[in-house]
Amino acid sequence: MKKKPGIFIALVIAIAAYSSCSPKMSGGAGHRYKARFEVAGLCSNYTFSVIEGAIDPALVAATWTNPQTKKTYKKAFAITNPCNFPSTLKQGDTFYFEIIPEEKGQNCAVCMAYYPTPEKRLTIKVIQ
Repeated sequence: MKKKPGIFIALVIAIAAYSSCSPKMSGGAGHRYKARFEVAGLCSNYTFSVIEGAIDPALVAATWTNPQTKKTYKKAFAITNPCNFPSTLKQGDTFYFEIIPEEKGQNCAVCMAYYPTPEKRLTIKVIQ
């Protein structure tokens, strides 16, 4: 019986491809999630919740309660890149996004007033 190295190589490639696409392995990068724009706080202090997609639980707050309104959100997060968040999206809207590498040197002015947001922050790209 002759062994077939081609089958073994194909199996190794398939496992490597699956592992590199796993949300836990990549931190969520490259995967599409659906979110709801929950709170449009003062000075781009935005809060979102993941409503679709198997996001790594370590990337979001399992639950977060807004101390101003006492409303609780599941799978909540804030964003690190408000300069690149589309101004067309408003509180209550849903959208799809991907997690991207953190961006350096945002070129917009964001005021420094405080409004509470979840401690978990993501750098995202809105894709729809």
